[in-house]
Amino acid sequence: MAREWNDGQPIYRQLRDRVVHMILDGVLKEEDPLPSVRTVAADYRINPLTVLKAYQELVDEELVEKRRGLGMFVKRGAREHLLNGDFPTPQQRDVPKRKRINHDHD
Repeated sequence: MAREWNDGQPIYRQLRDRVVHMILDGVLKEEDPLPSVRTVAADYRINPLTVLKAYQELVDEELVEKRRGLGMFVKRGAREHLLNGDFPTPQQRDVPKRKRINHDHD
């Protein structure tokens, strides 16, 4: 993974995107472990909570699973899931739900 960050986007999102690209490119395959939170935080000199937030997004998107005492692993079917685009992107999940206002004029 690249070690440079874009100031225009939160680091956790950039980290999440990098992991997604690694899955799509076959660098990370089904059942492969993700690097530990501490390792990524130390290697990239970022807060472990930032790494955890990125990993949690991947869990929420059902691309990665937590295995108690073992770490995080790429889920079976994650690459196909990404290729099919059948999951909400972080940007889609962040869009506020707006109530429609009915402007009926009698």
